[in-house]
Amino acid sequence: MKQKVLITGITGFVGSHLADYLLSLGVEVYGTIRWRSRTENIEHIKDKLKLFECDMRDASSVRNLIESTEPDKIFHLAAQSFVPTSWHSPSETLTTNIIGELNIFEAIRKCDFNPIIQIAGSSEEYGKILPNQVPVLESVPLLPSSPYGVSKVAQDLLARQYHESYGLETIITRAFNHTGPRRGSPFVCSNFAKQIVEVEKGLKEPIIEVGNLEAKRDFTDVRDMVRAYWLAVSCCDYGEAYNISSGIAYSIKEVLDILLSFSTVKITAKQDFARMRPSDIPVLIGDSTKFRLKTGWKNEIPFERTLDDLLNYWRERTKS
Repeated sequence: MKQKVLITGITGFVGSHLADYLLSLGVEVYGTIRWRSRTENIEHIKDKLKLFECDMRDASSVRNLIESTEPDKIFHLAAQSFVPTSWHSPSETLTTNIIGELNIFEAIRKCDFNPIIQIAGSSEEYGKILPNQVPVLESVPLLPSSPYGVSKVAQDLLARQYHESYGLETIITRAFNHTGPRRGSPFVCSNFAKQIVEVEKGLKEPIIEVGNLEAKRDFTDVRDMVRAYWLAVSCCDYGEAYNISSGIAYSIKEVLDILLSFSTVKITAKQDFARMRPSDIPVLIGDSTKFRLKTGWKNEIPFERTLDDLLNYWRERTKS
């Protein structure tokens, strides 16, 4: 019998790539959508999915979803996931991310089956990292520097508590930055790629607006990340947190330079202070040794290919 897997937020960037990967493994894939969901990320596989409309903030909607699908595994990806938005809409961020997860846990607690649940945490949980804490281990104190980070810490702790208190089979993954095709344009790599393509197609002046170019981040290809998520629910210990990261940092300026190297247009960078965060972490590099030893996972897609694929994604989407 096929394994049944539920992906909350299946129409999103990571959710759609995870659905691609699970279908390639022969898994039966269920997913949540909202009435306003944009489904372009899953149009190519929509007929192979079982989709359910569900508001994760509504307890009865979530319980009906869990009881209807009876999944063997759940990947909880539905979230308000853009850090700058969390400063503008902290209440929405906290409600969506914390209550949505809580509703899943409460629904499962009242059912007679116990699926494995992956909680998609974030490196934003660590907050401001001191130089002697890099690369970041799971034992580093969680001191988030944004409302989004706070919401992810709450998700992390709830997953631990529900495992300890009720025996829920939760696994927490703390993903460091990940990017690739389908990444939304507000996120830095995708935003740069989109602006470059708009210049290539004559839709914008040869000026690219940038924020803080000095920050250094640890990037993984989304296709490597979803493989890691599957390994997490297959191999990892319940109630435990695991970093998923490349262990290699690129400055945002290096990201921009790599993207520009794939284009023939000449572009000038201009700093836009609206793109600067109220508080920013200078360097964020993850140590994923714990996860690698448990699962055997490793990065397979070079970062340059990730950025090239991202640039070509925007070339295909952007009309002249």
